[in-house]
Amino acid sequence: MTAHDDAAAMAVFQQELTDAIPHLRAFARSLCGNPAEADDLVQETLIKAWTARASFQDGSSMRAWTFRILRNHFYSERRRAWRKQEQGGEIPENAAVSGEGQSWALQLDDVRRALLDIPDEQREALVLVGAGGLSYEEAAGVCGCAVGTVKSRVNRGRAALEKRMETGVSLRASPGGAATAAEDIVDHIRNASTERIPG
Repeated sequence: MTAHDDAAAMAVFQQELTDAIPHLRAFARSLCGNPAEADDLVQETLIKAWTARASFQDGSSMRAWTFRILRNHFYSERRRAWRKQEQGGEIPENAAVSGEGQSWALQLDDVRRALLDIPDEQREALVLVGAGGLSYEEAAGVCGCAVGTVKSRVNRGRAALEKRMETGVSLRASPGGAATAAEDIVDHIRNASTERIPG
């Protein structure tokens, strides 16, 4: 490879990494539920991805690769925090997101709580496939499981989320606004999961 080829490859890598940031933020928020922690997680992921850029294979999915880095880092930190807690160490509490006075913020908070209330594996699969736009195969690679397992987690997660939205979480109904946005999110996840399952 020439220096020109290296520079071109680096520019493509930088652009793909930059394009993945909004998806990484959404995935991070779905995992930890705290916007500040999610941003820290994304920042660590970007640093790790940049440091490991030589291991990225051209033609593979940048989003799937960075999601895997993010997921691994999240669970490593979670295990570290768990060990620290078991040893009697202090763990900082998550900052609460306040949406008081803003109906739409409260409604979106209900959606977030419902999503955080479903099992981790189901939430992760829903976000990767439904919101992240990954194929079942890519999501299986990120999660380190079989494609059928991802499909099952998406279906179970979708059903659990719908049930919580209907019965377990009280959406403060108002015309349009976040109630409609919440329904759109659930519809998007439902459509994404049913479109990818062969009939």
